[in-house]
Amino acid sequence: MTSTSVFTALAPYGWDDAWADEFAPYDAEGLLAGRVVRVDRGQCDVVTADGLLRADTAFVTPHDPLRVVCTGDWVAVEPGGNPRYVRTYLPRRTAFVRSTSSKRSEGQILAANVDHAIVAVSLAVELDLGRIERFLALAWESGAQPVVVLSKADLVPDAVTLSHLVQDVETTAPGVPVLTVSAHDGDGLDVLAAVVSGGTSVLLGQSGAGKSTLANALVGADVMDVRAARDVDGKGRHTTTTRNLLALPGGGVLIDTPGLRGVGLFDAESGVGQVFSEIAELAERCRFHDCAHEAEPGCAVLAAVDDGELAERRLESYRKLIRENQRIVAKTDARVRAELRKDWKRRGAEGKAAMEAKRGRVR
Repeated sequence: MTSTSVFTALAPYGWDDAWADEFAPYDAEGLLAGRVVRVDRGQCDVVTADGLLRADTAFVTPHDPLRVVCTGDWVAVEPGGNPRYVRTYLPRRTAFVRSTSSKRSEGQILAANVDHAIVAVSLAVELDLGRIERFLALAWESGAQPVVVLSKADLVPDAVTLSHLVQDVETTAPGVPVLTVSAHDGDGLDVLAAVVSGGTSVLLGQSGAGKSTLANALVGADVMDVRAARDVDGKGRHTTTTRNLLALPGGGVLIDTPGLRGVGLFDAESGVGQVFSEIAELAERCRFHDCAHEAEPGCAVLAAVDDGELAERRLESYRKLIRENQRIVAKTDARVRAELRKDWKRRGAEGKAAMEAKRGRVR
């Protein structure tokens, strides 16, 4: 099969000249280029110029959870055989990773080679700004451009109330587009379709956020199962159980994911910094360069809270995510563990010295 026909077949899934150059050594070996559209139980579905193939992933390193084949990967597949094997995947441009729920502090890769991370948030329930910040931290860390989609906007008929909700999220998500969309009546879908037409997008959010409904609306067909969310809390059952990659009729590729109950950070320091960029800017004016924004004199961040320039909720959320990220990194990085222990000892000594000084003044 010629390179032109391969390009024509795979272009709707994101194939470009750069991927072709990366794949050239494997092409010389007679392997097939393809993109993973679904993974389950050690096997995957791969779209190739020869059509959709089923392949085993055993050749790819199985012991590191960050190096397993995942939805969105570009892979080199054996041209024949039973079973057929994936030999390797091409270097990822971006990767969306969260920590697993296990106690081993491992990362779990959810999607690869993503350009836009669409965080779906249902307006059927009260906004959880802290959870949005958590999703955004992981999205920024992945290398993708986050976008927040406030779904089920038809359930907020009052324009003023909707405007306030959007403003709350925009404050929570500096530098991130915030779209209101109703798959029920079609409002906002054209804007979202324009966003996802440029590259690969991944849909993220809790169960009941309306991801599968959005996916169906963008594809223009009922490709994903949809079930009603509970009225009491807006949560739905996991209608999507695997990550599925879909080519969109208007251009672009969409990866739909299962609802995420747990969204643990995994080495996402820079992502947290981007979510709370206003805190980083304020911190540059602190008296001490290593200010923890707790009780230090000359802290510009605390001053901003006192002046009403920075919401206390934002600072508390920032502290929480920073602490969580430090813990997860410390479990896997000996150098960071040593730095944390040194920092804890320093803070303990400072606290002890302050207490002794206070007692001296009292006497």
